[in-house]
Amino acid sequence: MKSEFKPAVYAFVLLIGIVSIGILGYMIIEGFSFIESFFMTIITVATVGFQEVHPLSDVGRIFTAFLIIFSFGIFAYAVTTFTRYIIDGIFRNYFKDNKVKKRIRKLSNHVIICGYGRNGKQAAFSLHDHKEGFVIIEKNESLIQKIREDESLLYIEGDATNDEILEAAKLESARALIVALPNDADNLYIVLTARQLNPDLLIISRASHDHSVEKLKRAGASNVLMPDKIGGQQMAKLVAEPDLVEFIEYLMLQSHKDVSLEEISCENLAVCFKNKSIKELDIRNASGTNIIGIKRPDKSFIINPSPDIKLFPGDQLFVLGKQEQIESLKSLIEKGK
Repeated sequence: MKSEFKPAVYAFVLLIGIVSIGILGYMIIEGFSFIESFFMTIITVATVGFQEVHPLSDVGRIFTAFLIIFSFGIFAYAVTTFTRYIIDGIFRNYFKDNKVKKRIRKLSNHVIICGYGRNGKQAAFSLHDHKEGFVIIEKNESLIQKIREDESLLYIEGDATNDEILEAAKLESARALIVALPNDADNLYIVLTARQLNPDLLIISRASHDHSVEKLKRAGASNVLMPDKIGGQQMAKLVAEPDLVEFIEYLMLQSHKDVSLEEISCENLAVCFKNKSIKELDIRNASGTNIIGIKRPDKSFIINPSPDIKLFPGDQLFVLGKQEQIESLKSLIEKGK
C-alpha cells in the first residue's frame, strides 16, 4: 500500500467502524430494523438533525449521545481527508501513474534518466527532439508534479538508488542510462548497480568533482561529464572564438529544421558498398549530405575523411545535412540504392 493512501484508508475504516457500531447499537437497544438503524446512525453521525424514526428509550438516548461525541471527530476527519485527496488530485495522480506504468512496461531499447534537475531536464528535451523513448526517475514530489503535466513524458516517482525502481524502469531492456543526480556518491551507486543488472548498457554519468570521474568509470560508466567544467570551457571559448562556439551550438544544441549533425551506423551496410571508398559511392551527390567524421570499430576517429577512405561494416558516420538528406543517406547505406 502506498503511504499517501494510508490516511484515506484509516478514515474509511474508522467511518465504517462507527457506522457499524451505530447500526448494531440501535438494533440491539431499540430493536430497530437494519434500514431504520442505518438511517438513525447516518443522521446521527452526520448531525443533520432529522427526526428520529421512533421515539428512543433512555438507554437509546444515552447511546445516541455517546455516538455523536465519538463520531463527530471521525466524520470530520473522513470528510477532510477525502476532500483533500480530491482537491490535491491524489486520486487523479494515482490513476495517471498507473496508466504511465502500463506504458513503461511495454518499453524496450529506451533511455532511462535518473534525476530531473537542470541536466536531466535538458537531456529529456534533447531526447524528445530526437524522438527517443525515455523514462525519468525522480523522487522530488514538486518535480514529479511538473512532469505529470506533460502527457508525453514517462516517469517513475522514487529513488534511483533503489534496485526495484531501476527494475521498474525496465533497466534490463534499456539501451542507455543517463545518471544526472547532484550527488556523486548516489551517481556512483546507480552506475555500479546498473552495470551489474545490464552489462551491455550504455551509461552516461554526471560528476561534480574531478576525483569522482575515475571512480565512476571504474564502476562501469561509459562516459562521465562534468557540467561545470564544460560550462567553464565554453565561457572561455566564447571569449577566444565566439563565432565558432555559436556555430557549434547552432548545429548541435538548437532545435531547427535547416540542417543537423547526426550519427549513422554502417552496421547494416549494403553488400555492394563494402570496401568501397566515399568517392566511389558518390555520397555527396547521391544524398546531399557531407561526411565530416568516421568512428572506426576500434574507437579511432577520422576527422574530415578524404574521398579515398573506404567504409566498412561497424563504422559510425557523422554526417551534416537536412533531415530528408540524412534519411536518404540511411536508405542508401542499407539498401544500396
